[in-house]
Amino acid sequence: MRIRASAAVVTGALALTALAVPVAQADDVSGDTKISNVVVNGGKPVVVGAAAAKNVTVTFTATDDSGIDWAQLILFHGPNIDKADSGAVANSSDGRAKCTKVDAQTSKCTSTFTLEPQYNLINKVAGTWKVWAVAAAKDGDYVQKDNAKSFSVQRLSKLTTSAKPKPVKKGKTVTVTGKLSRANWDSGKYSGYSGQAVKLQFRKKGTTTYKTLKTVKTNSTGALKTTTKATVDGYYRFIFVGTTTTPAVNAAGDLVRVKK
Repeated sequence: MRIRASAAVVTGALALTALAVPVAQADDVSGDTKISNVVVNGGKPVVVGAAAAKNVTVTFTATDDSGIDWAQLILFHGPNIDKADSGAVANSSDGRAKCTKVDAQTSKCTSTFTLEPQYNLINKVAGTWKVWAVAAAKDGDYVQKDNAKSFSVQRLSKLTTSAKPKPVKKGKTVTVTGKLSRANWDSGKYSGYSGQAVKLQFRKKGTTTYKTLKTVKTNSTGALKTTTKATVDGYYRFIFVGTTTTPAVNAAGDLVRVKK
């Protein structure tokens, strides 16, 4: 099996016994070994808060006509595994994947990883991550994939809404304020998300559907402030549709009663 150790990957957390990790290069295959059906975090983006670690499960299928001997995955951010951004690498806690034989040719495999702010997550690596994968067969065949799957790692977002005065006279101005913030993996806290378009919505009391009134932008600290005219009792809220690095979030509705 033509698999050579990569110093860039072995450095640090990866210290696997009896296992050589290949140099990152184009996808490499010998024989009929295959890796398929790679699913990260149940197919959903991985959203991580400001400080707490996030465990991520990856499942996949490995096949070969002789059966699967072992398999391993690594998560990373960068063009390839040898050029991964500094520190932005996650190795499974159990080393090799846990593979369960389905039949003579097929195994279902699982690996669990930890992504943690200020360890392998800093702000600049939010966005698209990749899964490096290798599977070895019992007859010596193998497959190595530099990007078996791409997935999104995002900074958790928070959004608030406050509408005043309460109550308000019909036709008078309602001032709606709020703040959009997101996890700052560099500081371990939450920071305002500036320059982002956020929608102000209204739902009449007794109904279930919100309607968009206008779009406003967050200021340099992530704060929001806008006004609208009071018509009937109802709930005001801000919503953020998200970006590649930050998930969508809806603030809770704030009830304002209208008096004549």
